Amino acid sequence: MLLAVSPASSLLANRNTGQSETGLVFDKIYLDHWIEPGHPESPKRLIHIMRELEQTGLSKRIVNLEPATDVLPYLYLIHTREHVGQIKSRYGYTHDVAVAVAGGVIRAVQEVCKGRLKNAFCATRPPGHHAINSGRVEGFCFYNAVAVGARYAQTEYNFEKILIVDWDYHHGNGTEAVFYDDPSVLYFSTHDFYAYPGTGDPARRGEGAGEGYNINVHLDCGVTDDAIINAFKEKLLPAVHKFKPDLILISAGFDSREDDLLGCFQITDTGYVELTRMLMALADDYCNGRIVSVLEGGYNPVGLAKAVIAHINT
Repeated sequence: MLLAVSPASSLLANRNTGQSETGLVFDKIYLDHWIEPGHPESPKRLIHIMRELEQTGLSKRIVNLEPATDVLPYLYLIHTREHVGQIKSRYGYTHDVAVAVAGGVIRAVQEVCKGRLKNAFCATRPPGHHAINSGRVEGFCFYNAVAVGARYAQTEYNFEKILIVDWDYHHGNGTEAVFYDDPSVLYFSTHDFYAYPGTGDPARRGEGAGEGYNINVHLDCGVTDDAIINAFKEKLLPAVHKFKPDLILISAGFDSREDDLLGCFQITDTGYVELTRMLMALADDYCNGRIVSVLEGGYNPVGLAKAVIAHINT
């Protein structure tokens, strides 16, 4: 294990002193997915995060969570059996890793929904917000763990309304596809509409009963903190005040950070702190602080680690 964190058994004692708890999902299996040498979606992403957690001392302030193992029933709420079977056949052990990512998100949602933790961050890979039922990898993604987490919360805890906020540089087309006609999930995404995968048109607002519950915000290449913060204030806040979610999930893609290898935004760690604070305030207003944040993109390992530390620390 790369990191020693507070055991779950310390939870009750800490909560009795009024100390709020943040959970961290990490498992060594997340390091076992390899694509090819030099690929930007590499284990180095998590290795740098875990080292930074230890070096900053933040590891002593979080509770370690292991992935849940009973995953397939909830995975099938999002992905077809055909898709899962083809992923397993084509990509072998990566199927097990991606299932463990979904298991990590399920565990985090479980702990937060039961009130044992206030919030949690999932240091997981591969990412998931591009995954669709195509039977193949889509933008480094195999299974959409955030979508699985949303359905898990609705199924097991009867939460009626889930907010998913996606600040990745790339549009989460897989998440949009799952919930496009679903008024029980408000999906909000800031991204570069002209980047991969070429989706995320602001004119796409949902359909049927889900119309108005899909909010896409295009940001131009080179935007700074002010632009993304203003997008949250002007587009997200009014929608959330009307929606009143029971749980907030974050597709936390840090390829929107300055100096990323695959993005061209100039968001700083201070910007992520402000976005995190805004979402925490919304969670306090509407869902007893419940937030689960899941790593998506972020391909400069050093910069990624710094952004994640700022996010978790907040």
